[in-house]
Amino acid sequence: MKTSPVTPADLSRSVIAVPPLARNGDFSLNEAANTALIRHLEGGGVRTLMYGGNANFYHIGLSEYERVLDFLEAAAGPDTWLLPSFGPDYGRLIDQARMLRSRRLPTAMALPMTFPMTPAGVALALRRAAEALGKPIVVYIKSDNYIDPAELGRLDRDGLLVSVKYAVVRADTLADDYLRRILQQVDKSKVVSGIGERPAIQHLRHFGLASFTSGSVCLSPRGSMAILRAIQRGDDAAAEALRAQFMPLEDLRDEINPIRVLHDAVSLGGVADTGPMLPMLTGLNEAEAARVAPAARALKAWDDELGAARAAE
Repeated sequence: MKTSPVTPADLSRSVIAVPPLARNGDFSLNEAANTALIRHLEGGGVRTLMYGGNANFYHIGLSEYERVLDFLEAAAGPDTWLLPSFGPDYGRLIDQARMLRSRRLPTAMALPMTFPMTPAGVALALRRAAEALGKPIVVYIKSDNYIDPAELGRLDRDGLLVSVKYAVVRADTLADDYLRRILQQVDKSKVVSGIGERPAIQHLRHFGLASFTSGSVCLSPRGSMAILRAIQRGDDAAAEALRAQFMPLEDLRDEINPIRVLHDAVSLGGVADTGPMLPMLTGLNEAEAARVAPAARALKAWDDELGAARAAE
């Protein structure tokens, strides 16, 4: 597990996987399934694992939090950057920051709060969370004007910011004044696209963001990593062709629910048995699963083909 401070090079070296967290039928942690998923990701070249919304960290109790961290720290490979989340409410930010403070993890991501909050209150909460952690943090922005860009810049200049996960959905990815204002305050090498493969090419090529997060990478780590490398070498046509393989599953995630579809797709695709979702979320119903299964299996089969082709080289 990576323990050194995070640099811009760490952000750009890998797609940032945001996997689900596998559970047993009684909602306890399924260590074998989670380990299988981690090895699948690492086997495809992924070296950054971010446990946040897809892992349902919003609903992990304080009583289980450190147990989950213990397992993930032990399961991550020697050069894998493990990035857990904390929050989103102020009390959990501070309590969990104190739990994280003594660990060798280089940072943690503050989950976004939706209600009740104000942008100024968010800025103060994030500052105090970083101070309680004793390390700079990753800020997750999921809605317009979540935090004033000037306040975000102050966090950065004060050494309290590792990076920004930017995940505000736009009808037109390029028409994003909020992102432009953020990039006037925080260097683009510290900002990652946080909405999967769909906007990744535009975010990285036109805005210069460092990398992108992905849930569907759990089905095809080789394919997702190939998109990142194609963008980085300036081959947008190759990146577009590769991205097309992800769109059937991404379309279902957008239509049904991104977290629920991904959680069950990992099982339906044959990667690992993710089990039930921790309440207050639920898995797919029978009709939804019947729609998701073919897309999940096709994406995993494509990844297997990429692996076989690479082994034959």
